[in-house]
Amino acid sequence: MFLYCGIACRRKFFWCYRPLSTYVTKTRYLFELKEDDDACKKAQQTGVFYLFHGLAPLLQTSAHQYLAPRHSLLELERLLGKFGQDAQRIEDSVLIGCSEQQEAWFALDLGLDSSFSISASLHKPEMETELKGSFIELRKALFQLNARDASMLSTAQALLRWHDAHQFCSRSGQPTKKNVAGSKRVCPSNNIIYYPQMAPVVITLVSDGTRCLLARQSSFPKGMYSALAGFCDIGESVEETIRREVAEEVGLEVESLQYYASQHWPFPSGSLMIACHATVKPGQTEIQVNLRELETAAWFSHDEVATALKRKGSYTQQQNGTFPFWLPPKLAISHQLIKEWVEKQTCSSLPA
Repeated sequence: MFLYCGIACRRKFFWCYRPLSTYVTKTRYLFELKEDDDACKKAQQTGVFYLFHGLAPLLQTSAHQYLAPRHSLLELERLLGKFGQDAQRIEDSVLIGCSEQQEAWFALDLGLDSSFSISASLHKPEMETELKGSFIELRKALFQLNARDASMLSTAQALLRWHDAHQFCSRSGQPTKKNVAGSKRVCPSNNIIYYPQMAPVVITLVSDGTRCLLARQSSFPKGMYSALAGFCDIGESVEETIRREVAEEVGLEVESLQYYASQHWPFPSGSLMIACHATVKPGQTEIQVNLRELETAAWFSHDEVATALKRKGSYTQQQNGTFPFWLPPKLAISHQLIKEWVEKQTCSSLPA
């Protein structure tokens, strides 16, 4: 699918137009929906809606994984009518994306307080029965979703949570009003515009050349270790945050670092995970764990980490009372960061 833009070029004495790629066309369409309320309302007519209740997405089980059902505007209006709700509640929905065919995707939470609802929220059990699904906490379901649904529902939850927490202007105290797409909120009394934001977080895999450093917090599932992570402080660069976090948490000084990739993460309230590799200074590898931050931290060999990456399924307590060492699931950027380190170590050990 192509459109033509107004950027013209001279070639063989006639004007031609550069075609826009499918990605650019899709991005321009989403921009239009965010900026034009009428266009967004029109898109709702042919779009689909993903439902939440108290920030938990509606999911159905299929072949040992969760699927996120979709609902048309007409189906949603019928559902709201059946439960005595005004169709205006749909105005609480937020735009979360679109297909390459420009089918817009929206998310709506039926469990949060709404200015358009007769009661505070719709009762979850009755809704689950009617919708033939369950509202499941995203943290529990995330790793049993396919990659597309996981990304889309993470975006939806973060955006719905942001709107729920920013219903009043921090300057005037007056109620703010969202645009149709949910890409911003405006205070009518002073025209201050509020945009959804994410908190930047660095996640760093520290290596001494042959080993990598992994840690765990007390809140982690038993036996799970991951890379070091921490929020960026105001005024810090990513590099400064990495050096500070490593020094604070394990008492080591970073010598060099390299960016790997980034990932949106919906917890605790919408974060941008910035993943990096870091190496520590030679001869300075003695870990001094900050127990206010971590439960424990340790160096792991290439073979230990490679074995942990291959582990699948649930992790139960062993006969000696311990739990096997395991790593975050594949969907998490920490898993990909650790996996890349293992692959690089494997390649470097191969004969030339």
